[in-house]
Order: sequence, then C-alpha cells, then structure tokens
Amino acid sequence: MKEIGIGFIGAGDIADLHAEAINNLPGAKLVGLWNRTFEKGAKKAKNFGCKTYKTEDELFQDPQIDAVFILTNMETHCDYTIRAAKAGKHILVEKPAASSIAELELMQEAVKTAGVKCMPVHNYIYEAGIKRAKSMIESGKLGDISQFYMMYNIHHAEDIRARYPGVIRQILTHHSYTMLYLAGQPKTVSCLKHTVDTSIAPQENVAMANIKMQNGTLSHLSASFANDDHAGDPWTCIIKVIGTKGSTRYSYRDWVINDRNGAHSQTYQCYPESIKNTATHFINNVLRNNEEALSSLEDAITCQRIIEACEKSEKEGIHVNIN
Repeated sequence: MKEIGIGFIGAGDIADLHAEAINNLPGAKLVGLWNRTFEKGAKKAKNFGCKTYKTEDELFQDPQIDAVFILTNMETHCDYTIRAAKAGKHILVEKPAASSIAELELMQEAVKTAGVKCMPVHNYIYEAGIKRAKSMIESGKLGDISQFYMMYNIHHAEDIRARYPGVIRQILTHHSYTMLYLAGQPKTVSCLKHTVDTSIAPQENVAMANIKMQNGTLSHLSASFANDDHAGDPWTCIIKVIGTKGSTRYSYRDWVINDRNGAHSQTYQCYPESIKNTATHFINNVLRNNEEALSSLEDAITCQRIIEACEKSEKEGIHVNIN
C-alpha cells in the first residue's frame, strides 16, 4: 500500500479534525502544514506530529505531498486550489468552496487541465445516517418525497460569530449541499435574514429559505448563530425527509458529549465524525481506489447558485428562479 502524503494549507480549528482522521488512517501521513501565522502553525504541527513550511509554495513543491487540504478562509480557496492543481496535487477544499461561480469555474478548469482530483468538503453526506436516507429515497421505500427540512440552531460566541461570514454562506451552504444530495435540483428560492444584535457583527445570524425543487419537493432550510434550542426534541441540527410511504430523521442531539468542540459548547459527535469520514473517503475511496467523490465542483457550483439566489431574494424581496 503506497503511503499517501497530505499537506494542510491552514491550521485553524477544522485542521484538528482532519489531522485526527489522517493520523488514525493506515496508509496516510500528514507530512506538513503551512499557516499564515507561522508560530500558530508551528504549534499545531508539533501537536499533529508533522513539519511546517515557511511558504505555501514550499508545501506545494514538496514531492512527499500527494494531496493538499485547503482549510483557509473562503476568499483564498480559488487561488490555493489553482496553485495546488498546477503543482500536480490532488485537492480537498473546505466549504464554501469559493466566493463565486466564476471562481469555481476557474478552479474546475485548473483541475481538469492538471488531471488531478478535487473534492469539496460536503461532510454531512459522508455520515452513515445520511447515506441510509439516500438509499431509502433511491430505492423508493419512502415513496415520492414531498418535503425536506434542515434546521440549525447553535449559539456561537461573539468572537467566533464576528469572524465568520453570515449564516447564509457559513451554514446554508451545508444545508444546500445536503438538500442536493437528498432532495434533487432546485428550481426557485425565497429567503429572509435577520441580525440579532448588530453591535457584535453586521452579518446576519438568522436566515431561512424556502425552496421548490425541480421534482416538486418543497424544502425549508434555516440556520441561526444567535441561539440554541433548549426545548424538548431540540432543533440543534436536524434533517427530516418526508415521503408518501415513509420518512426519516437525522439529528445532532442523538450523540452528545458535554465537552466543548470548536465553535460548539458541546460535542455533537456527528460533526467531528462527519469531518473524519470526509477525509477518509477522499483518501481511501477517491485517491486510492479512483472512485468518484459524493460531492463535486459541479455540486459546488449548483450550491453557489442557491446561496446567491438566497442573497438576491433577501436583498430584493423577490422569489428567485435558479437557472
């Protein structure tokens, strides 16, 4: 078994989960990382048991590295993806995969030209419960799907909320990917947003979108950083698919550890496991076995169309058709 070498661009909180996955995966090795703040990167590298690079190009040119995980802020993803592709490295890029459709198309062309693989992080769909829901839908066991719901209510501390994009790009991106996987292609979008306490940050921390799919399914997506849900059967992060013959549900609340994890005050075990599942699928299935990823740059483009339609709908107060 050839050992697959991995390099990280970025060493924020999400890098911890990807590093844990790689360090526990036979046949994979975290070779090293680059971080904008060298001291922070060096500290993380020591924790992960890998080396650190002084420049991004030093990492891209390292022959020990077969694939690059791009874990930086959204605005940098396009540039790093293109540079990694030109260096002949396979790429896993965190969500949102880019800032615009134009950037995603540039990334797609660079990946195609270089002949490398690029997989956007679409971590929910690598969860066992979501894969089971997909199987039930495709087998017809749920009948015709009439409704799809995905709700998210996790309070984020002020410092975290201030540096994140609003919930439309930060969270409804997740929702859109999952909806594409389970409910089909979108047709029309209507969206509303609100900012609770603008003194913390101006970006929205509550948003809701209603979407009609091309197959007729109606979807409701909602997200909030402003509050937790402490009611019975809370909508912390919940997905529900309702069909004419059956229904299914997935919830973060089914596996909870009373210990902080990143931006979350508790560890919703589904979340770290979904990140590890994504890294494992990329390395073992996509790179080692040459299988197709469950999420593609084409999916990322469709998702970006949904997000931009949400923003246009909210700004202009209209219902937006998605081409």
